Amino acid sequence: MRILAIESSCDETAAAVTEERRVISSVVVSQIAEHAVYGGVVPEIASRMHAESIIPVVKKALSDAGMGASDIDAVAVTYAPGLIGALLVGVNFAKGMSLALGKPLIPVHHIRSHIASNYISSPELEPPFLCLVASGGHSHIVLVSDYTSFEVIGRTVDDAAGECFDKSARILGLPYPGGVHLDKLADSGNADAYDLPFPHAGGKYDMSFSGLKTAVINLVHNEQQKRGELSETMRADIAAALRKRVCDMLVGSTLRAASDIGARQVAVAGGVSANSELRRRLSEECAAAGMRFYLPELSLCGDNAAMVGVQAYYEYKSGHTAGSDLNAYATMQIEKDYEGSRG
Repeated sequence: MRILAIESSCDETAAAVTEERRVISSVVVSQIAEHAVYGGVVPEIASRMHAESIIPVVKKALSDAGMGASDIDAVAVTYAPGLIGALLVGVNFAKGMSLALGKPLIPVHHIRSHIASNYISSPELEPPFLCLVASGGHSHIVLVSDYTSFEVIGRTVDDAAGECFDKSARILGLPYPGGVHLDKLADSGNADAYDLPFPHAGGKYDMSFSGLKTAVINLVHNEQQKRGELSETMRADIAAALRKRVCDMLVGSTLRAASDIGARQVAVAGGVSANSELRRRLSEECAAAGMRFYLPELSLCGDNAAMVGVQAYYEYKSGHTAGSDLNAYATMQIEKDYEGSRG
């Protein structure tokens, strides 16, 4: 089954052609340069740029796949969660294409598709498994019982891990997107130079990153008041201490949950899954606990349409198709299947 998939939930316009777990073509157009001027994503600009990019991106995905629009069997699109204006661009385009071609329309949840990125990198991976999904907007520990059956057993109660990285990077004077630059800076720092707090949430596997982010901001302000501009060594030490503490929380909660439920397979996904220390520590600690560990290739950690197409295959097999009334949603629980009309 050849699926044309579309992703426009934040600041990447992406299209891909997939066949089950095989990626035939994948095109991603980033808006980083446009948003870097403002130090973060501006929703109105993102929506406008999606509208400008979506037609050429889809055309290139089809061209790279050596196909015409009539050669695809279905159209898939991210419909939730994300920036509502950005999502609407992709959803409305996909609805129009589905209607024009007379092909099924498959709505895909954004977090479900991030989990599916592991199916591309590790074709042998099958549920059940436990997956940590960490990004700028999400930090969830998800039990994947089947390809379309999910249960969140742990989550952040406030900020996402990626937001903590990005806002801390900004206060350290690092360019947008901050997380990747903070990761590189941390490599040259001493993670034990600063003892950052370890916030605790109410749930057994829940996490809290808001207080940690505030602690870093206060630390930087205090050091600036005493010393003026921070030295490069001090900035690197703060970055390393923050990276270590965020990974302490993510890895600790994930491994504790995996041990308690008896999971033998653990995966990671989302933008923060590109973080070098998180990848290393999860790999080492899963191996030490006798668990198999899966992680997406770096190119699949960020938003892309290939992962949307792969998850769409399983959504279609489960009967999750949509009609012309498909809408976009800024928030949506991962456990919730699409329940709109079929058409």
